[in-house]
Amino acid sequence: MTVDSQGTASAAPQDAPGRAAGKSQTPPSPSGSKEVLQPSRGRRSLPSGLLPYLLVAPALLSMAVLLLYPLIRNVMLSFQQLNRKEFITRETIWIGFDNYTDLLSDSQFWTVVVRSVVFTAVNVALIMAIGTGVGLLLNRLGKKMRLVLSLALMLAWAMPIIASVTVFRWLFDEQFGVVNWVMRTLGFSGYEQHNWFETGFSTLVIILILLVWGSVPFVALNMYAALTTVGTELYEAAKMDGASGWRTFWSVVFPNLKSFFMITTFLEIIWIFKAFAQVYAMNQGGPDRGSETLPVFAYIEGVGQFHYGVAAAISVLTIVMLIAVMSFYFRLILKQEEEL
Repeated sequence: MTVDSQGTASAAPQDAPGRAAGKSQTPPSPSGSKEVLQPSRGRRSLPSGLLPYLLVAPALLSMAVLLLYPLIRNVMLSFQQLNRKEFITRETIWIGFDNYTDLLSDSQFWTVVVRSVVFTAVNVALIMAIGTGVGLLLNRLGKKMRLVLSLALMLAWAMPIIASVTVFRWLFDEQFGVVNWVMRTLGFSGYEQHNWFETGFSTLVIILILLVWGSVPFVALNMYAALTTVGTELYEAAKMDGASGWRTFWSVVFPNLKSFFMITTFLEIIWIFKAFAQVYAMNQGGPDRGSETLPVFAYIEGVGQFHYGVAAAISVLTIVMLIAVMSFYFRLILKQEEEL
């Protein structure tokens, strides 16, 4: 501000301190510039480098010690002549593929293979059919009855194998068995101290009933859990179209639960095919080795007959059969993933 000669004050353009300071400030960034976003402190980047391998190393090491090493040793034994003499003298005799050629040319081995395959097929078919039916029943029952049936299934599933085998042996006992008493009560003759373990076929039938009884809970409970994922509107649409219960199952339930049926079926194939304790504890593969499956056949050849090399070859061939089944299963899984 300046004062003229007449004493009046007039405003003069002067550099205000604030304006001067404003000149020294940084000019705003151009409109086209982008700001660099800093990563949020709450997020962490995925591990890279060797860290993932270090995290899974303990599991891989445990599998190598508990599974891979015994498998390698078993394969090595299958190429050796290891009988009672070699076992005592600790002598190693390599014979190449002789154990395999002897097995593949042995009619008894193929009899056991056919028996194991048929036994597995019948078991899995019954388990899947009965388990699916029980699962559908669980889906239709009320809350209280569903709870009761679920508890009964869980008790059957949780029973130890040897305990269940002992119970079944009591049920089919020739002198005090409940089954003989029931047959006599119903008026059937010839069941006075009837021996249900007299033949290999009847023994396998009893083992089949045991395996089905013990495996149905797994399928039924999983089936009920899978049914809860099917929308009720699909059932209502099928009902409005006049579809029967069987038609509803094949048109609504099965297409939506196709992956469940496939996975469960392959799991049951593996479970039944390698079942050992139930078959051996029931009648030790007898009578006259008439109820042997491949795992029991390998055990008796090795521990019972002291043919450890042959037993190792049998177990390797059993593993090869299971791998062939599993390869088919994984191929179906990959095909489904490609379709999705």
